[in-house]
Order: sequence, then C-alpha cells, then structure tokens
Amino acid sequence: MVHDKHRFHFSMLALFLVAAGAVIFASRAPGISKSAPADTAAVETAGPIVVGTVDGAIGPAMRDYIRRLISHGESKAATCVIICLDTPGGLSDSMRDIIQRMLAAKVPVIVFVWPSGARAASAGALISLAANVAAMAPGTNIGAAHPISIGTGGEKDETMDEKVTNDAAAYARSLAAQRGRNVDWAEKVVRESVSSTAQEALDGGVIDIVARDLPDLLDQLNGRQVEVDGMKMILRTRAAAVEEVELSWRERFLARISDPNIAYLLMLLGVFGIIFELQNPGAIFPGVVGVISLLLAAFSLQLLPINYVGLALIAVAIVLFLLETQIASAGLLTAGGIVAMLIGSIMLIDSPLPFMKISLKVIVPSVIFTALFFLFAVGLGLRAQRRKVSTGTAGLTGEIGVARTAIHDEGSVFVHGEYWNAYSAEEIPSGSSVVVVAVEGMRLKVRKADRKEVS
Repeated sequence: MVHDKHRFHFSMLALFLVAAGAVIFASRAPGISKSAPADTAAVETAGPIVVGTVDGAIGPAMRDYIRRLISHGESKAATCVIICLDTPGGLSDSMRDIIQRMLAAKVPVIVFVWPSGARAASAGALISLAANVAAMAPGTNIGAAHPISIGTGGEKDETMDEKVTNDAAAYARSLAAQRGRNVDWAEKVVRESVSSTAQEALDGGVIDIVARDLPDLLDQLNGRQVEVDGMKMILRTRAAAVEEVELSWRERFLARISDPNIAYLLMLLGVFGIIFELQNPGAIFPGVVGVISLLLAAFSLQLLPINYVGLALIAVAIVLFLLETQIASAGLLTAGGIVAMLIGSIMLIDSPLPFMKISLKVIVPSVIFTALFFLFAVGLGLRAQRRKVSTGTAGLTGEIGVARTAIHDEGSVFVHGEYWNAYSAEEIPSGSSVVVVAVEGMRLKVRKADRKEVS
C-alpha cells in the first residue's frame, strides 16, 4: 500500500512538471504574442509628443514627410505623433501610402485639422479617418472626398469613374470600420462629396475631439485609451515634452516645385535659357540654367495630370514666335502664338481641382513675357547675326578711307582712324578717297571710290 501510494505521488509530480514545462515552452515559442489580451490592463505612454504640420496638397513630398514623422516618433518611443493638417486634397497614391504607414505605426497617430479655417478635404478626409484619434478645431471642415479621374485629356469614361468611386468608397468604409467611426458617413463622403463642420463631425461619430488649439487637444487626449498594433495604450499627454519636426529642405524643395504654377514657370524658363544659348553660343550660363530648369519641370510634370494637347499648343506657340522673327507677317504669327500659348497653358493641367490648376495670374503675364522675349530678345539676336560685321578687320570691308600716299603696288591709307598698308589694281593718287575691297592679313586691297560712295 505504501509503495503504491509513493508511486502515485511520483506520477502526479511528473505530470505536473510536464504540464508546467509545456506552458513555459508555449509562452516562449516563436510566433506566440506576449502582448496583453483584450481584457488585460492597458499600458501607459511616457515618451515625448512629436508634432508635425502638413499645410498644402498631399503629394510625394508630404508623403515622405509624414513617413519620416512617424518613424521619428517610433524611434523616440513617443507618447503619440500629432499631424496638424490643412489640405485641399491631393494624389490618391500618396494618400494611400500615408494611410498604410499610419496603420502600421507602433505609436498612436493623431490627426488634428487645425488652425481655425483649415480643412481636411478629399485625401485629407480619408487620412483623418485612418488616425487613432481624429480631432478638429472650431471653424474647420472635413469631407468632399469624391475621387476625380485625371489625365484623360478631357474624355470621360463613366465605367472607369464608377470603378474608381466604388473602390474609394470601400476603402473609406474599411478605414472607418477599423477605427470605429461612422461607416455611413465615410461612404457618403466619397459617393456624395458630403462635407461636415467640426461639431457635425463630432456629433456624427466621424471624429473624436473638438479642440481650440494644441494645448487644448493635449489636455483632452490625456487619459484617453487607444489601440496600437493590438496593444491598448493610455495616453499621458499633460506632462509630456512636445517636439516639433519641420519639413526638411529636400521635402520643402520638392513640395515647392511640385506646385503646378512653379512647374509651368520652370518649363518656360528652360525654353528661354536653351533658345538664348543657341542664339548666343558660348554664353554657357543661360544654357545651364535652361537644362536644369527643364529637368526640374519634367520631374514636376510627371507628378501632375498633363494634357498633351495643351503641351502641344505651347510648343506650336513657341514655333510661331520664332517664325515671327524670320518672316514679316504683320503680327499675325505673334497673335497666333499668343492665342495658342494662352489656350495651351489653360489646358496644360488636366484636372478640375482648383489647387491642381495653373493660375491665370501666372499664365497671362507669362504669355505676354514669352511673346516679348521672342519678338525682342530673340529677334534682335537673329537680326544681329544677319547684320554685316562692323568690328575687327572683317568690319573694314566696304569702308571709305583716304589714300595718304599714291597707291598701286604699295601705298598707305587712313581708314577707321588707323593707318594701313594698301595696294590697288589701279593707280590711285594721294589724297583720293578709296573703298576697302578686302582685308589680307595686315594689308588692305582698295579701289578708288566714286562720287556716290563718297557722298
């Protein structure tokens, strides 16, 4: 009995050790997350608050900036990353890249539509939906995210438009559902281009906070619970240090040249520089500036929806301006060039979005300046090339001078304020007027001038 009892105790002990080992092994096995389950207490944040400002259209430059902003927050183990947003919208590809980075962030990402008067339109609305916490200042608005088909040269493809709209609506719904926001509003913002004020968005479950400014936002964020990468976090923002991250010089430069107005001016500057260099070989500086400007314009225009008919009209206008310097057309070629360039410039960017268009305040002065450039600068250069040379030894041909000695095989003449050795095929008395026939090294060939040439 005693023996059997000990065997039983040893068996129970062995089973206990095996079970304990299995639990320990499972808890350390690869692929088994050690993060807290849904009912586990949330972790409190303790790092700095990283703040960035996005003011302008969403494009590659702003995409790179937001990516860098979030990466910086992760490297600092930040309490949260706050994106102060004011945008009219932008490119869909850049927006999706930004949202993917936000959803994969290891720190909470807060989008704050600020200051008063700002907006989160189009792409900005979907970026706000993707945030862990979405906030707006009074006097701001969010919405109008209906996708626009661009770059089609004015042709409308209703089937393609419907596909793009359906895709964008599904994307907006999925973002709203993932962040626990109003799914119906998310679909309407795409299909019906609805737009809401800050208070309407708060009441409709689109955003989480209405705050006057950044300090007010931080006060309201304090103690709020968010979920990041499957882990619950409690934001502690009242005592956290605030670190602002600005656009780098590269991001600022790319954002500037991606502006349609700047791209347009760079294109014209490139054309001016290269044509000036061709008319004045060896000037170098205009050619270098022209090539660099054209390359920068090419980079900018590849990011924009270009209408190639508009680009062709601008090329035709330049050709007409050049022809005007060669052909006497009583101004008809210039008029045609002005009309072609004006229409081409207006058509150049194929987008109904105002922030994607070239301003008339830029187009009209540019067209006038271009016409004047070709009529005067280029025209004077071409006429100068055709004019008889009047400097150096080549400029002496045809000039009138005076024979200082009798001239036949040898002699001396005074031309252009200088004494020259000269010869002639005929005898010319001293003091007679002569005409320079040719320049042969340092000696002139002359003939006797008639009365008409002297007078």
